This record gives sequence, structure tokens and C-alpha cells, in this order.
Amino acid sequence: MALSLFRKNSQNGTVGLDIDGRYVAAVETSGDRVSKAASADLPEGLVADGEVVDSHALSSALKSFAGDAGLPRNVRLGVGNRQIVVRLIELPPIETASERDAAVRFQAAEAIAMPLDEAVLDHHVVGFSEAPDGATRMNVVVAAARQSMVEALVDAVRGAGLRPAGIDLDAFALVRMLAEENGDGDKTRAYCHLGGVTCLAIAVGTTCLFYRPLSMSWDGDHVVLAEEIRLSLDYYMAQPNALPASELVLSGPGSQDEELVELLGGSLTLDRVVASPLGKLDSSAVPADEDPRRFTVAAGLALGAAA
Repeated sequence: MALSLFRKNSQNGTVGLDIDGRYVAAVETSGDRVSKAASADLPEGLVADGEVVDSHALSSALKSFAGDAGLPRNVRLGVGNRQIVVRLIELPPIETASERDAAVRFQAAEAIAMPLDEAVLDHHVVGFSEAPDGATRMNVVVAAARQSMVEALVDAVRGAGLRPAGIDLDAFALVRMLAEENGDGDKTRAYCHLGGVTCLAIAVGTTCLFYRPLSMSWDGDHVVLAEEIRLSLDYYMAQPNALPASELVLSGPGSQDEELVELLGGSLTLDRVVASPLGKLDSSAVPADEDPRRFTVAAGLALGAAA
């Protein structure tokens, strides 16, 4: 399987599989509705901070989960941890794919603090802008993930008898799932997912420009988490051509913590919005005993496969 961090079309029914660390969640979509959704808690020690710790035990847990849930073999995986970097870079317009790939890799070596010979690197042209001197510049989102981390996840999933049909970033899936629900495609928003890994993403419309995992979990010290979000927003604003976010969209199991939501609303200068977990998707097929907040990222992964 060719590893890629940007979505690729799939001709087969593919399930989005979110291995959160605290739980695993799977969503299959059909058009604008959820056709299947299931989740299960994961034992401690299998995944830590979004990275596989015990591959054999994780394979066993996933095999049992897939069998109980009746999942098809094809799954689209998400990754989200400190071994991932997302940056927006600028280049002169380059039409030839091979020349563009070389130029992206050259500039990524300076923009991304990771040895590129140890990384899965992908990029996507998101638009064009005009430089102060009037020259046209090509805006490119570059994503890099440490290859050993990605391969460990893929191996664990294959060990469960599943077939990884693609790799996506949790941040991309999150934005894909929630951006349309919030309307205004040119608006810049911050998305904070409060799950097993707490992460912050910045996006303009459906285009994710920045991603950062946070060290404090949502059920830890709320004051420390709020400060970490503020500092991450400041770090993003220090990037070239950063656009200020107007809203903070909260998702994941932690978004039901009213005390945390209230604190974030008072600590940050952004309007605070608690997301509808499955956006505009018809979620009537989600079992009544499931927490729909578990399925946001998995649904975004499934939508990426179907796009």
C-alpha cells in the first residue's frame, strides 16, 4: 500500500477507523448518512499519545472489535500525535508534478523539524496568492509523519485481518467533518478535539493549515489545557501568512464537559462553539447506547474515502 496523508478516492466501501487510544471507533457512510457505527473501549497500554505501544495486543483487540461490529475488511486509518507536522508553504507556480514534488521536498526540509528520509511526506496545492512584489505564489499545505509511527499502526491493523485502504490525518478528518456544518467556507476556525489525544487544528473553510497535538488531556487540569491552547494559537499566528481564527470549535468526548467548555469560553478571545458530533450527516443509525462524540473523526475518515 502506498502511504499517503491526503485523501484518495476508494472504489470500495471503506470504513473510517479512529484508534483513539482510549477507544476505537468505526463509521461507514452512505451518501449523507451514517450506515454503520460502533465503538469499544481499549485496554490501557496499547496506544499512548496516539502511537502504538503494544502492536500484538492492539491487533488482538481490533480483531475482536471488527468481528463483533461486523466491519468490512477495508478501513481508512487516521493518525494524530507528536510525530506529525502540518505547515503551509509558498512556492512559485510549478505545473510539472515531478518538479513541484522536488521543490516541496526542498522547502519542507527547512519548514519541518523532522528528517525527511524518515518521514512520509505529502502535499496539496490549496490556492494562489500575490506577493508584495506582485509575483504569483503557490500556496501548498505540506504534511509529514514519521514513517516508523505510521508503519507500526498499519502493521497492527493488518495483524487484525483488516486492510488499510489509506492513511489520513485526524486533523484533516476532523475539519472535513465539521467545517461544512459551520458554514462560511472562507472563515478561519480553530478546531480542538477533546479525545484520547487532545489536538488543535486551524483551517480556512475545509482546508487544514496547521495541526498541533496538546500534552494536557481534556480530563486533566483545565486551566493548564486552556493555557496550552492559547499558546498554540499564538504559535500558529507567528507562522508566515497566518490568518486569525474567529471561532474555537470543540468536539470529542470532552466537549460534553460543561465546566471545561465554560472555562475555555472565558479564557480565550475566540467565540466558542460545541460541534454537533456528526455534522450534517443523518446519524439515526448510531446505536442509542453509543456516545456520538466518539465518531467525529471516524466519520471524517469515511467521508475522505468516499470523496
